[in-house]
Amino acid sequence: MTSHEQFQIQSIFRPFRTLIQLNHVLHFLFFGIGLSLGIIITLYFQSFSFTTFQASLNSINNIFPLQPSSLQAQSSPPPSPNPLPPPPPFLILSFSKNGTSNSVSLTEQKFLIHNMSDKELFSRALMVPRIQDLPYKLVPKVAFMFLTKGPLPLSPLWEKFFEGHEGLYSIYVHAHPDFNESVPEDSVFHSRRIHSQPVYWGTSSMLDAERRLLANALLDISNQRFVLLSESCIPLFNFTTAYHYLINSNLSFLNSFDDPRKPGRGRYNPQMYPIINITDWRKGSQWFEVHRELAVHIVSDRKYYPIFQQYCNPPCYIDEHYIPTLVNLMYTELNSNRSVTWVDWSRGGPHPGKFGWMDITDEFLNRIRFGSECTYNGNTTSVCFLFARKFLPDALEPLLRVAPLLLGFDP
Repeated sequence: MTSHEQFQIQSIFRPFRTLIQLNHVLHFLFFGIGLSLGIIITLYFQSFSFTTFQASLNSINNIFPLQPSSLQAQSSPPPSPNPLPPPPPFLILSFSKNGTSNSVSLTEQKFLIHNMSDKELFSRALMVPRIQDLPYKLVPKVAFMFLTKGPLPLSPLWEKFFEGHEGLYSIYVHAHPDFNESVPEDSVFHSRRIHSQPVYWGTSSMLDAERRLLANALLDISNQRFVLLSESCIPLFNFTTAYHYLINSNLSFLNSFDDPRKPGRGRYNPQMYPIINITDWRKGSQWFEVHRELAVHIVSDRKYYPIFQQYCNPPCYIDEHYIPTLVNLMYTELNSNRSVTWVDWSRGGPHPGKFGWMDITDEFLNRIRFGSECTYNGNTTSVCFLFARKFLPDALEPLLRVAPLLLGFDP
């Protein structure tokens, strides 16, 4: 091929080579523009998502604003109460109808009905305290656990006690499974019954019910204090006073003492030895108040409770000995060794005194409220009891009448 022919061929293909080179430049240019746009859009959405996330967290912390309290100040309150904090969302251990899920969710525990066995319930309750890195600062609640035969005849008084403090308390009711009385939807006791079993006085079924109440209450991680009450209990102070007294306490409130008499050491069964020695044996009131750490220990105990179930039967009353002995064996440093529920044993006999219509006076209630002396967080105080027991249904009307003055409730 001559030089002239080669030149002609090159002349023919030169525009195509130029077009190919231009195409490569355009591809590189489009790639650069696309990459730049991608980076800009990514940065925009990251900024938008962070702002939205921050706004979501702020909205969570303000879901349940605290309503102003209408309660009056007490004449002799516990030492240095702090203002009530606003309640956060509720963190509970959720479960499906068949009890297979163990996920944790932020939601209000409105309904307590489930079909879990006690064994599974206790296992799930013990999972909750291990949850770490909560997405908000926890506002503690007090769990009020009512162990009853059936109705709560003094509930109108408790309604006034709880009024205006939603989010700072939880209520759990263990009644006989055959009890079917309905509760009005506007009541604080509506839908607060837990799955229950029959309870027989002096038997391990009583302790089973108490542990069942604790386990249900432990599912709500916001619950930090746990009070066991009966249908005959009344509050002696308003909610604010009781709440601060319990939340700010360093210890639990549980009787545990060595009684050398027949109703004490006389109930010890030597077959409990060597796991439980008579020198470890203690007695106390079943109407306890405990903080979360001790509540977990009571529910998780697998060593001592089976021994009590087997060898502590009437005339050994397990509800008066199991928890006091357990605390004496393992957790004395967590206990104040006194109760916050007043009971009158001055009349003698196996049961405490009862109080009805004619007993309710200002002097009587103030004697219970301020007539004792005890230690609270290392200081001496006359406020030793927050609740009192054995009040008959006909005491409700006079209690409601004196409540505005003595307890600081609205009339």
